[in-house]
Amino acid sequence: MRTDLFDFELPEANIALRPVSPRDTARMLVVTPGKPLAEAAVSELPQFLQPGDQLVVNDTKVIPAQLTGRRVGRETEPKIEATLIKRIDGSRWQALVKPAKKLAAGDAIRFGNEGRVCLLGNLDAQVEHKGENGEVTLSFSFHGPILDQAIADVGAPPLPPYIASRRTPDERDTADYQTMFAVSEGAVAAPTAGLHFTPALEAALRDRGIGLHRVTLHVGAGTFLPVKADDTSSHKMHAEWGTVSGETATALNDARAKGGRIVAVGTTSLRLLESAAVDDGTIQPFTGETAIFITPGYRFKAVDVLMTNFHLPRSTLFMLVSAFSGLETMQQAYAHAISTGYRFYSYGDACLLFRQPT
Repeated sequence: MRTDLFDFELPEANIALRPVSPRDTARMLVVTPGKPLAEAAVSELPQFLQPGDQLVVNDTKVIPAQLTGRRVGRETEPKIEATLIKRIDGSRWQALVKPAKKLAAGDAIRFGNEGRVCLLGNLDAQVEHKGENGEVTLSFSFHGPILDQAIADVGAPPLPPYIASRRTPDERDTADYQTMFAVSEGAVAAPTAGLHFTPALEAALRDRGIGLHRVTLHVGAGTFLPVKADDTSSHKMHAEWGTVSGETATALNDARAKGGRIVAVGTTSLRLLESAAVDDGTIQPFTGETAIFITPGYRFKAVDVLMTNFHLPRSTLFMLVSAFSGLETMQQAYAHAISTGYRFYSYGDACLLFRQPT
């Protein structure tokens, strides 16, 4: 499909730079194909679901993957910014760097900030390989848990560009950019629909007879990248690692057999569940990488309801929600959200989407 079908104008005033507090007081637009839009708050989520429905959240934890340093060992030492995107082994990471033109294979980078001590005061890495679009392989001077601690000492939360370009990340983001479910380290972007949850909301869901299950998908930096191709068929998704346990798969299949719906909290949970499902909708245990790219015309197998945030124009995520509830439905919903002041993107408001009939 043409990428421009998924374009829209978004005023800067609609971009959220901080989350609301408490988290579940965010607005929630309820979108049911063929029915009028409904206004609610995230705290009212239980009343839009039924006893026996099963929520699936992503328990990935964002690592401090944003590193700042300088190229060293040559006459000039330009500033280098790196975002870790995928662990290769105990000492090597794939990363996105800028300015990439300042680096070549074999260059050394020294990461570290004044006032924050990392072991000997710095974290050194060598550019082992340089690829396309600013992607490099970094080989660090530390290994394993020591490297993890070093990254934690000198790194910062990798806030999305649409936030980081408008304000400096700070200590508040360390907590704000993690969900209450975050336990499995490995993401470089938050599964943002989960940011709306609070212990009070979890208790209210449980009291209504709604189950809650955890899966893991380590969100990659590809979620920040716009679709530059003119046609969706030419866009290549970045692979992300995820896992659905046998216990979770069995619980979800049993609930669905009894009439319960599968409610994905976030596009990351949805993409993982759809990757784990077979054609008849049965969810299988899954461990591995997925690069599933969902656009209109996709036949959903596992997920019945989707809770998600409001996404970027021309993004793979807006394409996904358009596949789920219908392109025209989502265009109308987004136009309403923009005109009525909904807050967009990672720290913004939510929408609850019901799947269009097939």
